[in-house]
Amino acid sequence: MSGKLTHFTYLLCIAFSLFSHAFADQKLVETVKVVTKGVGAIGIFTPLEAKAPSIMGSGFVVGDGSYAITNYHVVDKDLDPTIVQYYVFLSGVGQKFKTIKAEVVAFDPLHDLALLKLSEKLPPLTLANDELLPIGTDIAFTGFPIGAVLGLFPATHRGIVAAITPDAIPAKGADQLSLKMLQRLGTTQLIYQLDATAYPGNSGSAVYDQRSGQVVGVINKVIVKDTKESALSSPSGISYAVPVKYVHELIKRAKIPQQN
Repeated sequence: MSGKLTHFTYLLCIAFSLFSHAFADQKLVETVKVVTKGVGAIGIFTPLEAKAPSIMGSGFVVGDGSYAITNYHVVDKDLDPTIVQYYVFLSGVGQKFKTIKAEVVAFDPLHDLALLKLSEKLPPLTLANDELLPIGTDIAFTGFPIGAVLGLFPATHRGIVAAITPDAIPAKGADQLSLKMLQRLGTTQLIYQLDATAYPGNSGSAVYDQRSGQVVGVINKVIVKDTKESALSSPSGISYAVPVKYVHELIKRAKIPQQN
């Protein structure tokens, strides 16, 4: 009798596990639908030179819907003052998208973040609190990997928080450590290491909790094994994200209106 009960309990555990995974997957599907409305591609538009913007990275809407966050390195290019040229936030999918003018109004080079003012309001994402997530937490991020080639098709990748580490990409040897990397290692500034694959174009993507959709970080770099091309052909699967704490600080410093 006890053997039958043990077998029944085992089957019950399997059934519960399958149900839990199915529920989690369905929850992620629902979360992605909501998050996608508040993400977009960041580009530079030069009307006299091209019919479409040049996509530089990804971003997401914050505050009252008229602002967006991306990486500083996505928008650090000086615009040409002699011609009509401006940053844009591209919202939509495929050929159905809005081209919204965007202006850099605040930035934080140390944490690789920039705040853009949008000429039109969009659904903002909800930011999580400042607390760092525990290692092992399920996360996802949505952005526009290789957007310059694939176009405006938001892609979602999921994984876990693999580690919380100093903000410096590991070098193969001590001789490859730059002064900037050593300075970062010497600070208490910590970022997320993710067990998920980011690609060129994912810079500025919102990293969020799979269940709640609350933004917990911003993708800003990925380990590249050899060359930039290898990020596509042989990705390392190790990406990094700036904690949302620094997004809160940038927004507070800029004094932007929040969502009602």
